[in-house]
Amino acid sequence: MKQADDDLLLEHQLCFALSVASRSVVGAYKPVLEKLGLTHPQYLVMLALWEQSPRTVRSLGEALAMEPATLSPMLKRLESAGFVSRNRSPQDDRSLAVDLTDAGRALRRDATEVPGIMMGKLDLSREQVRELNEAMRRLISAAQAVPEQQAG
Repeated sequence: MKQADDDLLLEHQLCFALSVASRSVVGAYKPVLEKLGLTHPQYLVMLALWEQSPRTVRSLGEALAMEPATLSPMLKRLESAGFVSRNRSPQDDRSLAVDLTDAGRALRRDATEVPGIMMGKLDLSREQVRELNEAMRRLISAAQAVPEQQAG
């Protein structure tokens, strides 16, 4: 088989492997996060807020690589669940600040079990998770560095 033909095999496509891995890993998180009352995207928001709270919607969007239009409905649901509050930022009344509620802070205690549970489910050590995260961050950086006209 010629290299060009070999390169076009589905099993050799990085995009395919990443897509399947992403769906599979997020799917494995689902039952664990349901016990916390969170979806996977909501869990990511809570992780960012447990690191720093309050945060503006813009700051959350940058941390999570999400657009405000994607983030806003999620924040409304987290607010309805009682985990966050949304108020105008004291520094800039044009910005919306997102803060943890007492329930949101308390949820962190239960969430501390999630990484260990997931390492067990995926049969990964802490070191393997660290290595995978480093590799994914390098890949993200490389993909983001590709100029748009080159990407198409």
